[in-house]
Amino acid sequence: MNDMMIPTMRQKTLKSRINCNGVGLHSGRRVMLTIGPAAAGTGIQFKRIDPAGMGAVIPARWDRVVDTRLCTVIGNSDGVVVSTIEHLMAAFAGLGIDNATIEIDGPEVPIMDGSADAFVFLIECAGVVEQSAARKRIRILKSVSVGDERANAALLPAPFASLDFALDFANPAIGKQEKSVRLAEDAFKRELSRARTFGFAEEVELLRKAGLARGGSLDNAVVIGADRVLNREGLRYGDEFVRHKLLDAMGDLYLAGAPIDGRFLGARSGHALNNQLLRALFADSDAWMLVDDVAALPEWSEAEILQATA
Repeated sequence: MNDMMIPTMRQKTLKSRINCNGVGLHSGRRVMLTIGPAAAGTGIQFKRIDPAGMGAVIPARWDRVVDTRLCTVIGNSDGVVVSTIEHLMAAFAGLGIDNATIEIDGPEVPIMDGSADAFVFLIECAGVVEQSAARKRIRILKSVSVGDERANAALLPAPFASLDFALDFANPAIGKQEKSVRLAEDAFKRELSRARTFGFAEEVELLRKAGLARGGSLDNAVVIGADRVLNREGLRYGDEFVRHKLLDAMGDLYLAGAPIDGRFLGARSGHALNNQLLRALFADSDAWMLVDDVAALPEWSEAEILQATA
């Protein structure tokens, strides 16, 4: 490492408030959501402004996750929850937003078109501003993993932040898909933000009987039949399914409270394993450290980089 001063990155928040409304994927309820600035060091927090929400403020953190059935749900000890937060959290992660307050008048973030694209648009319209406080990152020091042979997730030390995912479905419309994304520059916006959530037509009735997917439609999800995609417009990417799993993972991992410097590996994992992975990480103080986010990466040898990204 040379002696030249390396500038420290600063925390970011929104320049102004902006709102939207839409339908919750699982609740089917129409909700209003407002994203606004927050002071440095606040993090991402949700505030329920409807009477049933009792004005509860719930930090978007891994230790506030109370349910992971088909989405990520955060809550408090009074039973007040906000669900399906992962796509909005992915947008915050992808655009480098550290601090924001989200006011919502219902229990679920609107699904919009099933991707993070609408949230990216809203944040960019509101504008982004740097704050005085230094930004922090979570550096992975040793490998942490959860799951089994069927489904698993891991975080590994690496010279830069990246996401890898592999999925395998018997349905020929999906099949086997793998993708790796290095989280640099506008990679999230370019490669992941427009990938939509997906589900199977044969499961819709069962999900609705379980109180889920009540707001789902061809307008906000990719729906798969016996052997084909049922949406008239087809897919946005040939591998949209694995891209959406990477989007979900990015949102779930941002519940760590800071960006993660390391490599995420997921194989047939989902929200439950993503949260278990963060719990396993923070249970081992030797596996991570909090560092300043600087404008240059630590020096790794070529051999180390090849090993870490193999």
